Amino acid sequence: MSDTQPLEPDIAIASPDIGETELHRIHDVLRSGHLSGGDEVTAFGAEFADYCTVAHGVPTSNGTTALHAALEALDIGAGDTVLTTPFSFVATANAVRHVGATPVFADIDPQTYNVDPEAAEAAAEANGGVDAILAVHLYGCPAPMAELRELADRYDAALVEDAAQAHGATYRGHPVGSLGDAACFSFYPTKNMTTGEGGMVVTDDDALADRLRSYIDHGRDGEGNHAIVGHNFRMTDICAAVGRVQLGKLDDYVAARREHAAAYDDALADTDVVGPVEPDGCRHAYHQYTVRCSDREALQSHLEDYGISAAVYYPTPIHEEPAYDDVDGSFPEAERAATEVLSLPVHPSLSTDDVRRITVALTEYKA
Repeated sequence: MSDTQPLEPDIAIASPDIGETELHRIHDVLRSGHLSGGDEVTAFGAEFADYCTVAHGVPTSNGTTALHAALEALDIGAGDTVLTTPFSFVATANAVRHVGATPVFADIDPQTYNVDPEAAEAAAEANGGVDAILAVHLYGCPAPMAELRELADRYDAALVEDAAQAHGATYRGHPVGSLGDAACFSFYPTKNMTTGEGGMVVTDDDALADRLRSYIDHGRDGEGNHAIVGHNFRMTDICAAVGRVQLGKLDDYVAARREHAAAYDDALADTDVVGPVEPDGCRHAYHQYTVRCSDREALQSHLEDYGISAAVYYPTPIHEEPAYDDVDGSFPEAERAATEVLSLPVHPSLSTDDVRRITVALTEYKA
């Protein structure tokens, strides 16, 4: 790119799409005076559960509290072990520790960045079994759920989906969210749909849903008693109202992400940059379009010359974070990915010109 060519405004790595309908719904809730624990929250939970083809949706205050509540409701706690990936946002493992359990890490598949089934099996066997498996659908790519379900059944372990990045993804024709004993979503502003802040636990298990609803509401039971020591992890009606509108847009959002991803795939065909894969039988939601490059800094600098923001998710594997310095073991694929991955803007707010500029930049990159 010529040094004299003026840069267009930055293309952001993420850009929430909040329209007039969301603003009107917020206004309606504010005028109603029912700001928390009302009909919007109930309706959003039911509608999101329907989208995931399960019976129950329990809205929460954010994705981390969704994970925490799900593990609590599954009676995972002190003395228990939870198998998961070291290559995720730290909230995945934090939720395990919040309930008093111990995370057991297994290395990742270098193509999908999700936990490798063979590594998971080896880790579970070395640990003498596990009490739960927390499967992360990283970047919107479904985890290998058939293998993880088989492993969970072998050890009589709960299977929980961390679907914080995978709204709208599918696995063998089934929506993400319908593949485990429970599934947890985040509605943070950068996610595939947003409520500003918010989360959701979905499940087909009636008793589990009852325990979830109790736990997130100070442990209240159906008679108004505080039967357990719970938390206040409730979603507000304001957030739920936004979520109901966003849910109606989700399929279009995912379609746009997939269209952008296809254009980037074409642009990378003759470069040394390795694009993401979509495993057979899976529908990737492309929360992130994540490439890997041996000289990530050079690629990131090249994109910046075109006014394109790119970001690293995640520069430090969880087991190398200071809070987890007590974790033994090396996970070489996760560690290598952390030095090579770079995520490009793929969100639905990108214009045609934005996508064109990104594809041109990728095509012209020379390592």
